[in-house]
Amino acid sequence: MPALVSNVISDSIAEELNIKQGDIVLLIDNKEMQDMIDYQFLCKSEFLTITLKKNDGSIEEIELEKDYDEDLGIVFESAVFDKVKPCLNNCIFCFVAQQPKGLRDTLYVKDDDYRLSFLQGTYITTTNISETDKKRIADLHLGPFYISVHTTNPELRVKMLKNPNAAKIMENLKWFKRNDIPFHAQIVLCPGFNDGNELKRTLDDLTSLGDALLSVAIVPVGITQFRKEQLKTVDKKIANETIDIASKYDKVCCSDEFFLIADKKIPDAKYYGNFSQLDDGVGALRMIMDDFDSLDFPTKIDKKVKLVFACSKAAESAFNYISNKLNKIINLKTEVKPVISTYWGKNITVAGLITSEDLISTIKDIDADYVIVPSIMLKPYTDLFLDGKSLDYVKNKTGKNLFVVHDNYSIAEILDLL
Repeated sequence: MPALVSNVISDSIAEELNIKQGDIVLLIDNKEMQDMIDYQFLCKSEFLTITLKKNDGSIEEIELEKDYDEDLGIVFESAVFDKVKPCLNNCIFCFVAQQPKGLRDTLYVKDDDYRLSFLQGTYITTTNISETDKKRIADLHLGPFYISVHTTNPELRVKMLKNPNAAKIMENLKWFKRNDIPFHAQIVLCPGFNDGNELKRTLDDLTSLGDALLSVAIVPVGITQFRKEQLKTVDKKIANETIDIASKYDKVCCSDEFFLIADKKIPDAKYYGNFSQLDDGVGALRMIMDDFDSLDFPTKIDKKVKLVFACSKAAESAFNYISNKLNKIINLKTEVKPVISTYWGKNITVAGLITSEDLISTIKDIDADYVIVPSIMLKPYTDLFLDGKSLDYVKNKTGKNLFVVHDNYSIAEILDLL
Protein backbone atom coordinates (compact mmCIF):
# COMPACT_ATOMS: atom_id res chain seq x y z
CA MET A 1 0.00 0.00 0.00
CA PRO A 2 1.32 3.51 -0.76
CA ALA A 3 2.19 6.22 1.78
CA LEU A 4 -1.41 7.44 1.81
CA VAL A 5 -2.22 10.48 3.93
CA SER A 6 -5.21 9.79 6.19
CA ASN A 7 -5.04 12.94 8.30
CA VAL A 8 -3.07 16.15 8.74
CA ILE A 9 -2.46 17.59 12.20
CA SER A 10 -3.73 21.13 12.74
CA ASP A 11 -1.16 23.95 12.67
CA SER A 12 1.50 21.59 11.35
CA ILE A 13 3.99 21.97 8.51
CA ALA A 14 1.86 19.62 6.41
CA GLU A 15 -1.18 21.86 6.85
CA GLU A 16 0.86 24.90 5.84
CA LEU A 17 2.01 23.02 2.73
CA ASN A 18 -1.63 22.22 1.86
CA ILE A 19 -1.06 18.47 2.10
CA LYS A 20 -4.50 16.88 2.20
CA GLN A 21 -6.16 13.61 3.14
CA GLY A 22 -5.90 11.29 0.14
CA ASP A 23 -2.56 12.63 -1.06
CA ILE A 24 0.27 10.12 -1.47
CA VAL A 25 3.88 10.80 -0.48
CA LEU A 26 5.88 9.24 -3.30
CA LEU A 27 9.43 10.31 -2.44
CA ILE A 28 11.43 12.22 0.12
CA ASP A 29 14.70 13.58 -1.25
CA ASN A 30 14.13 11.35 -4.29
CA LYS A 31 14.13 8.22 -2.13
CA GLU A 32 11.28 5.71 -1.93
CA MET A 33 10.04 4.56 1.47
CA GLN A 34 8.91 1.11 2.50
CA ASP A 35 7.58 2.15 5.91
CA MET A 36 7.47 4.78 8.66
CA ILE A 37 10.98 3.78 9.71
CA ASP A 38 12.31 5.09 6.38
CA TYR A 39 10.00 8.12 6.59
CA GLN A 40 11.22 9.09 10.07
CA PHE A 41 14.85 8.61 9.08
CA LEU A 42 14.50 10.71 5.92
CA CYS A 43 12.65 13.48 7.77
CA LYS A 44 15.59 13.95 10.17
CA SER A 45 16.92 16.78 8.05
CA GLU A 46 16.63 20.58 7.93
CA PHE A 47 16.06 20.64 4.16
CA LEU A 48 13.62 18.29 2.44
CA THR A 49 12.17 17.75 -0.99
CA ILE A 50 8.80 15.98 -0.88
CA THR A 51 7.24 14.50 -4.01
CA LEU A 52 3.45 14.16 -3.73
CA LYS A 53 0.74 12.59 -5.82
CA LYS A 54 -2.26 14.81 -5.21
CA ASN A 55 -5.88 13.73 -5.02
CA ASP A 56 -6.46 14.86 -8.60
CA GLY A 57 -3.59 12.72 -9.88
CA SER A 58 -1.14 15.59 -10.40
CA ILE A 59 2.47 15.35 -9.18
CA GLU A 60 3.75 18.12 -6.93
CA GLU A 61 7.28 18.67 -5.63
CA ILE A 62 7.72 20.70 -2.45
CA GLU A 63 10.97 22.02 -1.04
CA LEU A 64 10.98 23.07 2.60
CA GLU A 65 13.21 24.10 5.47
CA LYS A 66 12.48 23.03 9.06
CA ASP A 67 14.14 22.22 12.37
CA TYR A 68 16.10 18.96 12.36
CA ASP A 69 13.68 17.05 14.61
CA GLU A 70 10.47 18.88 13.71
CA ASP A 71 7.60 16.60 12.70
CA LEU A 72 5.73 17.29 9.47
CA GLY A 73 2.34 16.48 11.00
CA ILE A 74 1.30 13.80 8.51
CA VAL A 75 -0.77 10.84 9.72
CA PHE A 76 -0.59 7.92 7.28
CA GLU A 77 -3.22 5.29 6.61
CA SER A 78 -0.69 2.61 7.53
CA ALA A 79 2.73 2.51 9.16
CA VAL A 80 4.02 0.34 6.30
CA PHE A 81 3.97 1.46 2.69
CA ASP A 82 4.72 -1.82 0.94
CA LYS A 83 3.05 -4.99 2.20
CA VAL A 84 2.41 -5.94 5.80
CA LYS A 85 4.24 -9.12 6.75
CA PRO A 86 1.39 -11.59 7.38
CA CYS A 87 1.06 -13.93 10.31
CA LEU A 88 1.89 -17.47 9.23
CA ASN A 89 0.67 -19.07 12.45
CA ASN A 90 -2.64 -20.65 13.30
CA CYS A 91 -2.59 -20.13 17.06
CA ILE A 92 -5.09 -22.05 19.14
CA PHE A 93 -5.99 -18.78 20.91
CA CYS A 94 -5.99 -16.46 17.86
CA PHE A 95 -8.61 -13.75 18.30
CA VAL A 96 -8.68 -12.68 14.65
CA ALA A 97 -9.55 -16.20 13.48
CA GLN A 98 -12.66 -16.35 15.66
CA GLN A 99 -14.22 -13.06 14.57
CA PRO A 100 -17.56 -13.19 12.75
CA LYS A 101 -18.27 -11.25 9.56
CA GLY A 102 -19.48 -7.66 9.60
CA LEU A 103 -16.72 -5.85 11.51
CA ARG A 104 -14.25 -3.26 10.16
CA ASP A 105 -12.12 -4.73 7.36
CA THR A 106 -8.84 -3.97 9.13
CA LEU A 107 -9.82 -6.24 12.03
CA TYR A 108 -9.42 -9.33 9.84
CA VAL A 109 -5.78 -8.60 8.98
CA LYS A 110 -3.39 -11.01 10.72
CA ASP A 111 -0.04 -9.26 10.78
CA ASP A 112 3.23 -10.43 12.28
CA ASP A 113 5.38 -7.51 11.17
CA TYR A 114 8.46 -6.49 13.14
CA ARG A 115 8.08 -2.93 11.83
CA LEU A 116 4.65 -2.53 13.39
CA SER A 117 6.02 -3.95 16.62
CA PHE A 118 8.76 -1.31 16.67
CA LEU A 119 6.54 1.55 15.51
CA GLN A 120 3.23 0.79 17.21
CA GLY A 121 3.93 -1.73 19.94
CA THR A 122 2.06 -4.62 18.33
CA TYR A 123 3.17 -8.15 19.20
CA ILE A 124 5.13 -10.41 16.90
CA THR A 125 5.94 -14.10 17.23
CA THR A 126 9.25 -14.00 15.25
CA THR A 127 8.19 -17.09 13.26
CA ASN A 128 8.45 -15.17 9.97
CA ILE A 129 11.46 -13.00 10.73
CA SER A 130 14.07 -13.40 7.98
CA GLU A 131 17.83 -12.92 7.90
CA THR A 132 17.23 -9.75 5.86
CA ASP A 133 14.91 -8.49 8.57
CA LYS A 134 17.50 -9.26 11.23
CA LYS A 135 20.20 -7.41 9.30
CA ARG A 136 18.02 -4.29 9.03
CA ILE A 137 17.07 -4.47 12.71
CA ALA A 138 20.73 -4.80 13.71
CA ASP A 139 22.01 -2.15 11.27
CA LEU A 140 19.45 0.45 12.40
CA HIS A 141 19.54 -0.83 15.98
CA LEU A 142 15.75 -0.84 16.15
CA GLY A 143 13.91 -1.60 19.36
CA PRO A 144 12.36 -2.25 21.68
CA PHE A 145 10.10 -4.95 20.25
CA TYR A 146 7.02 -6.62 21.69
CA ILE A 147 7.16 -10.39 21.34
CA SER A 148 4.42 -12.94 21.87
CA VAL A 149 6.34 -15.74 23.51
CA HIS A 150 3.58 -17.75 25.25
CA THR A 151 5.98 -20.60 25.98
CA THR A 152 9.67 -21.34 25.47
CA ASN A 153 9.06 -25.09 25.31
CA PRO A 154 9.76 -25.78 21.59
CA GLU A 155 7.32 -28.67 21.21
CA LEU A 156 4.56 -26.91 23.12
CA ARG A 157 5.02 -23.67 21.18
CA VAL A 158 4.73 -25.53 17.87
CA LYS A 159 1.53 -27.12 19.19
CA MET A 160 0.08 -23.78 20.32
CA LEU A 161 1.10 -21.74 17.26
CA LYS A 162 0.75 -24.59 14.76
CA ASN A 163 3.92 -23.55 12.96
CA PRO A 164 7.21 -25.50 12.98
CA ASN A 165 9.18 -22.23 13.05
CA ALA A 166 7.66 -21.53 16.46
CA ALA A 167 10.23 -23.88 18.01
CA LYS A 168 13.00 -21.33 17.37
CA ILE A 169 11.79 -18.80 19.95
CA MET A 170 14.78 -18.99 22.29
CA GLU A 171 17.17 -18.98 19.33
CA ASN A 172 15.57 -15.74 18.14
CA LEU A 173 15.46 -14.16 21.58
CA LYS A 174 19.14 -14.95 22.11
CA TRP A 175 19.85 -13.23 18.77
CA PHE A 176 18.11 -10.10 20.12
CA LYS A 177 20.26 -10.31 23.24
CA ARG A 178 23.53 -10.73 21.29
CA ASN A 179 22.70 -7.65 19.20
CA ASP A 180 21.65 -5.52 22.19
CA ILE A 181 18.08 -5.31 20.93
CA PRO A 182 15.68 -5.01 23.91
CA PHE A 183 12.22 -6.55 23.93
CA HIS A 184 9.05 -6.90 25.98
CA ALA A 185 7.46 -10.36 26.18
CA GLN A 186 3.84 -11.43 26.30
CA ILE A 187 2.34 -14.70 27.52
CA VAL A 188 -1.29 -15.48 26.71
CA LEU A 189 -2.11 -17.97 29.44
CA CYS A 190 -4.14 -20.94 28.22
CA PRO A 191 -5.08 -23.27 31.09
CA GLY A 192 -3.93 -26.83 30.42
CA PHE A 193 -1.24 -25.68 27.99
CA ASN A 194 1.25 -23.08 29.23
CA ASP A 195 0.24 -22.55 32.85
CA GLY A 196 1.68 -24.01 36.06
CA ASN A 197 5.08 -25.70 35.60
CA GLU A 198 5.23 -24.73 31.94
CA LEU A 199 4.82 -21.09 32.94
CA LYS A 200 7.68 -21.47 35.44
CA ARG A 201 9.89 -22.92 32.71
CA THR A 202 9.06 -20.03 30.36
CA LEU A 203 9.76 -17.39 33.00
CA ASP A 204 13.05 -19.10 33.93
CA ASP A 205 14.12 -19.02 30.28
CA LEU A 206 13.05 -15.42 29.73
CA THR A 207 14.69 -14.02 32.85
CA SER A 208 17.94 -15.79 31.90
CA LEU A 209 18.22 -13.29 29.03
CA GLY A 210 19.13 -10.50 31.43
CA ASP A 211 18.85 -6.86 30.39
CA ALA A 212 17.59 -7.70 26.90
CA LEU A 213 14.28 -8.60 28.57
CA LEU A 214 12.49 -5.41 29.57
CA SER A 215 9.23 -6.86 30.90
CA VAL A 216 6.85 -9.81 30.76
CA ALA A 217 3.07 -9.41 30.63
CA ILE A 218 0.84 -12.39 31.40
CA VAL A 219 -2.72 -12.06 30.09
CA PRO A 220 -5.62 -14.55 30.20
CA VAL A 221 -6.82 -16.13 26.97
CA GLY A 222 -9.87 -14.38 25.54
CA ILE A 223 -12.67 -16.80 24.72
CA THR A 224 -15.69 -15.58 22.77
CA GLN A 225 -18.87 -17.33 21.82
CA PHE A 226 -17.51 -17.66 18.27
CA ARG A 227 -14.46 -19.72 19.24
CA LYS A 228 -14.33 -23.23 17.77
CA GLU A 229 -11.12 -24.34 19.51
CA GLN A 230 -11.95 -25.89 22.87
CA LEU A 231 -10.06 -23.89 25.47
CA LYS A 232 -10.60 -23.38 29.18
CA THR A 233 -11.04 -19.94 30.68
CA VAL A 234 -8.84 -18.69 33.50
CA ASP A 235 -10.77 -19.34 36.72
CA LYS A 236 -10.12 -18.05 40.23
CA LYS A 237 -7.82 -20.94 41.16
CA ILE A 238 -5.63 -20.56 38.07
CA ALA A 239 -5.61 -16.77 38.44
CA ASN A 240 -4.32 -17.03 42.00
CA GLU A 241 -1.75 -19.65 41.01
CA THR A 242 -0.50 -17.50 38.13
CA ILE A 243 -0.23 -14.37 40.28
CA ASP A 244 1.78 -16.38 42.82
CA ILE A 245 4.15 -17.78 40.19
CA ALA A 246 4.68 -14.36 38.59
CA SER A 247 5.48 -12.81 41.96
CA LYS A 248 8.66 -14.89 42.16
CA TYR A 249 10.24 -13.12 39.18
CA ASP A 250 11.44 -9.60 38.50
CA LYS A 251 10.00 -7.74 35.48
CA VAL A 252 6.95 -10.06 35.38
CA CYS A 253 3.42 -8.69 35.85
CA CYS A 254 -0.04 -10.18 35.49
CA SER A 255 -2.70 -8.15 33.70
CA ASP A 256 -5.47 -6.48 35.67
CA GLU A 257 -7.89 -9.22 34.64
CA PHE A 258 -6.02 -11.80 36.72
CA PHE A 259 -6.54 -9.76 39.88
CA LEU A 260 -10.22 -9.24 39.07
CA ILE A 261 -10.74 -12.96 38.44
CA ALA A 262 -8.82 -13.81 41.62
CA ASP A 263 -10.92 -11.30 43.55
CA LYS A 264 -7.77 -9.51 44.67
CA LYS A 265 -7.05 -5.82 45.08
CA ILE A 266 -5.35 -4.14 42.13
CA PRO A 267 -1.66 -3.77 43.13
CA ASP A 268 -0.01 -0.46 43.93
CA ALA A 269 1.94 1.36 41.23
CA LYS A 270 5.25 -0.11 42.40
CA TYR A 271 4.16 -3.55 41.13
CA TYR A 272 3.99 -2.29 37.54
CA GLY A 273 7.40 -0.63 37.35
CA ASN A 274 7.28 1.85 34.48
CA PHE A 275 3.88 0.59 33.20
CA SER A 276 5.54 -0.62 30.00
CA GLN A 277 2.68 -2.89 28.84
CA LEU A 278 -0.39 -0.73 29.48
CA ASP A 279 -1.93 -1.61 26.11
CA ASP A 280 -1.98 -5.23 27.27
CA GLY A 281 -4.07 -4.25 30.29
CA VAL A 282 -1.17 -4.43 32.71
CA GLY A 283 -1.64 -1.62 35.23
CA ALA A 284 -4.31 0.33 33.37
CA LEU A 285 -6.72 0.35 36.31
CA ARG A 286 -4.03 1.41 38.78
CA MET A 287 -2.91 4.20 36.48
CA ILE A 288 -6.38 5.68 36.03
CA MET A 289 -7.13 5.51 39.77
CA ASP A 290 -3.81 7.10 40.74
CA ASP A 291 -4.19 9.76 38.05
CA PHE A 292 -7.66 10.57 39.38
CA ASP A 293 -6.29 11.01 42.89
CA SER A 294 -3.76 13.51 41.54
CA LEU A 295 -6.42 15.72 39.93
CA ASP A 296 -7.76 18.88 41.55
CA PHE A 297 -11.56 18.72 41.50
CA PRO A 298 -13.79 21.42 43.00
CA THR A 299 -15.81 20.72 46.15
CA LYS A 300 -18.90 22.26 44.55
CA ILE A 301 -20.12 23.10 41.05
CA ASP A 302 -22.57 25.85 40.12
CA LYS A 303 -25.26 23.72 38.51
CA LYS A 304 -26.47 20.17 38.85
CA VAL A 305 -24.77 17.75 36.47
CA LYS A 306 -25.18 14.01 36.08
CA LEU A 307 -22.47 11.98 34.42
CA VAL A 308 -22.59 8.28 33.54
CA PHE A 309 -19.38 6.37 32.88
CA ALA A 310 -19.99 3.76 30.17
CA CYS A 311 -16.99 1.54 30.78
CA SER A 312 -15.94 -2.05 30.22
CA LYS A 313 -16.80 -4.72 32.78
CA ALA A 314 -13.09 -5.04 33.51
CA ALA A 315 -12.86 -1.34 34.43
CA GLU A 316 -15.98 -1.30 36.62
CA SER A 317 -14.11 -1.46 39.93
CA ALA A 318 -11.83 1.46 39.00
CA PHE A 319 -14.73 3.62 37.90
CA ASN A 320 -16.72 2.75 41.02
CA TYR A 321 -13.73 4.04 42.99
CA ILE A 322 -13.75 7.24 40.93
CA SER A 323 -17.52 7.65 41.01
CA ASN A 324 -17.76 7.30 44.78
CA LYS A 325 -15.28 10.13 45.24
CA LEU A 326 -16.84 12.38 42.60
CA ASN A 327 -20.24 12.04 44.24
CA LYS A 328 -18.90 13.99 47.22
CA ILE A 329 -18.84 17.10 44.99
CA ILE A 330 -21.95 19.20 45.66
CA ASN A 331 -24.33 19.28 42.64
CA LEU A 332 -22.47 16.48 40.85
CA LYS A 333 -23.97 13.02 40.46
CA THR A 334 -22.10 10.20 38.75
CA GLU A 335 -22.96 6.60 37.97
CA VAL A 336 -21.10 3.65 36.47
CA LYS A 337 -22.69 1.55 33.74
CA PRO A 338 -20.46 -1.32 32.61
CA VAL A 339 -21.22 -2.44 29.07
CA ILE A 340 -21.95 -6.16 28.93
CA SER A 341 -20.75 -7.81 25.73
CA THR A 342 -23.66 -9.71 24.25
CA TYR A 343 -21.90 -9.61 20.88
CA TRP A 344 -18.74 -11.49 21.92
CA GLY A 345 -20.09 -13.24 24.99
CA LYS A 346 -19.76 -12.73 28.73
CA ASN A 347 -16.08 -13.72 28.88
CA ILE A 348 -15.01 -10.63 26.92
CA THR A 349 -14.79 -7.71 29.32
CA VAL A 350 -12.45 -5.12 27.73
CA ALA A 351 -13.43 -1.71 26.34
CA GLY A 352 -11.63 -2.12 23.01
CA LEU A 353 -14.08 -4.85 21.95
CA ILE A 354 -17.33 -3.06 22.77
CA THR A 355 -19.71 -2.67 19.83
CA SER A 356 -22.08 0.21 19.20
CA GLU A 357 -25.15 -1.99 19.73
CA ASP A 358 -23.97 -3.20 23.14
CA LEU A 359 -23.29 0.41 24.14
CA ILE A 360 -26.74 1.45 22.93
CA SER A 361 -28.50 -1.27 24.91
CA THR A 362 -26.59 -0.20 28.04
CA ILE A 363 -27.26 3.55 27.93
CA LYS A 364 -30.55 3.94 26.06
CA ASP A 365 -32.74 4.10 29.19
CA ILE A 366 -30.43 5.96 31.57
CA ASP A 367 -30.81 9.56 32.74
CA ALA A 368 -27.64 11.60 32.22
CA ASP A 369 -26.46 14.99 31.03
CA TYR A 370 -23.42 13.28 29.52
CA VAL A 371 -22.37 9.69 28.93
CA ILE A 372 -18.60 9.38 29.25
CA VAL A 373 -17.07 7.03 26.67
CA PRO A 374 -13.35 6.09 26.46
CA SER A 375 -11.73 6.60 23.08
CA ILE A 376 -10.40 3.04 23.14
CA MET A 377 -13.90 1.99 22.02
CA LEU A 378 -13.26 3.82 18.73
CA LYS A 379 -10.93 3.29 15.80
CA PRO A 380 -7.98 5.74 16.13
CA TYR A 381 -8.54 9.12 14.46
CA THR A 382 -12.18 8.23 13.70
CA ASP A 383 -15.56 8.10 15.43
CA LEU A 384 -16.19 4.48 14.40
CA PHE A 385 -16.91 1.58 16.73
CA LEU A 386 -15.74 -1.99 16.20
CA ASP A 387 -18.81 -2.81 14.11
CA GLY A 388 -18.31 0.21 11.83
CA LYS A 389 -21.14 2.29 13.35
CA SER A 390 -20.40 5.91 14.31
CA LEU A 391 -20.80 8.07 17.41
CA ASP A 392 -23.61 9.92 15.66
CA TYR A 393 -25.37 6.59 15.10
CA VAL A 394 -25.27 5.89 18.85
CA LYS A 395 -26.41 9.44 19.63
CA ASN A 396 -29.35 9.15 17.24
CA LYS A 397 -30.36 5.76 18.65
CA THR A 398 -30.16 6.84 22.30
CA GLY A 399 -30.68 10.59 22.31
CA LYS A 400 -27.72 10.89 24.71
CA ASN A 401 -24.88 13.39 24.74
CA LEU A 402 -21.69 11.36 24.38
CA PHE A 403 -18.44 12.81 25.68
CA VAL A 404 -15.34 10.95 24.45
CA VAL A 405 -12.35 10.96 26.80
CA HIS A 406 -9.30 10.69 24.58
CA ASP A 407 -6.77 9.78 27.28
CA ASN A 408 -7.65 6.22 28.28
CA TYR A 409 -5.68 6.50 31.51
CA SER A 410 -7.12 9.75 32.85
CA ILE A 411 -10.50 11.44 33.27
CA ALA A 412 -9.07 14.97 33.53
CA GLU A 413 -11.00 15.96 30.41
CA ILE A 414 -14.34 15.77 32.22
CA LEU A 415 -13.37 18.87 34.19
CA ASP A 416 -14.57 20.78 31.12
CA LEU A 417 -18.09 19.51 31.81
CA LEU A 418 -18.27 20.76 35.39
